[in-house]
Amino acid sequence: FEDEYITVCIKPQGIASEDSPNEKGIIGLLSERAGQNLHLLHRLDRNVSGVMVFANNKQGAAVLSKAIAEGRLKKEYLAVCDGFPQEDKGVFEDLLFKDSRKNRSYVVKRIRKGVKDASLEYEVLQKAKEKSMVKVLLHTGRTHQIRVQFSSRKLCLTGDIKYGSKDRT
Repeated sequence: FEDEYITVCIKPQGIASEDSPNEKGIIGLLSERAGQNLHLLHRLDRNVSGVMVFANNKQGAAVLSKAIAEGRLKKEYLAVCDGFPQEDKGVFEDLLFKDSRKNRSYVVKRIRKGVKDASLEYEVLQKAKEKSMVKVLLHTGRTHQIRVQFSSRKLCLTGDIKYGSKDRT
């Protein structure tokens, strides 16, 4: 979808959200196609597919960034995890530390430099063969948040080897 304010697309799995020196991400590919500089408002991990929203100008980016910061835009995800949460609905609240050198985040016990609150709510939609499909609503947007919070509870996202999944499917 495109109008004068925003561009919305489905980012395929395997493509980065942002450009890097070695490859174009979805923003670069779309900017090339649209002939304009799109403004990135949020990211999806390379191994995740989903809807992304871009602003077509600085004013639109400011308005949408403010809406995200104020919680007026919801970030919902579907994920498959190894195992079953203890409850079919719940909230995970943790302290997350991001190690930029390792491009990895960790659940930690106490506040220190670089630690931020992380909160999400989930609902189990389906259970089958030792896996659960969950709907996740982010309250905060931390690096690898869903992956880290589920992994810390021995509920690795299926195929997420970085955070402990043994299943490569």
